[in-house]
Amino acid sequence: MEEVRIDKWMWATRIFKTRTIAAEACKKGRIMINGVNVKPSRMIKTGDIIQVRKPPITYSFKVLALTERRMGAKLVSDYLENVTTPDQYEILEMNKISGFVNRSKGLGRPTKKDRRELELFTDGDDFDFDFDFDTEGD
Repeated sequence: MEEVRIDKWMWATRIFKTRTIAAEACKKGRIMINGVNVKPSRMIKTGDIIQVRKPPITYSFKVLALTERRMGAKLVSDYLENVTTPDQYEILEMNKISGFVNRSKGLGRPTKKDRRELELFTDGDDFDFDFDFDTEGD
């Protein structure tokens, strides 16, 4: 076997859970070889370096051997070498530490502080409006 489709190889080496997800990642431009986006049908050979962008970081894998058959996790190291740079793992670690701190304001659930401000705003006595909701004309 000299060449294998990239989507099959990524599924077989357990980078993606299904081949469909691997193909979708290619179509969305998240898979690159030498900095060039590739299609799911792209043939790869041993020695290729594949970059897989799984936000927030980009993993890099060197193809050591080719396969089209899915394997157990213990055998994966025979088929690929993780050559991801340490700075990418630093980004991942920083992301874990920061947690939801970098969340844009207004996204996600309100914080305790937000809830208190909402309660002050809605429970205030500033809303003493008497509306007559009688729609029939007098």
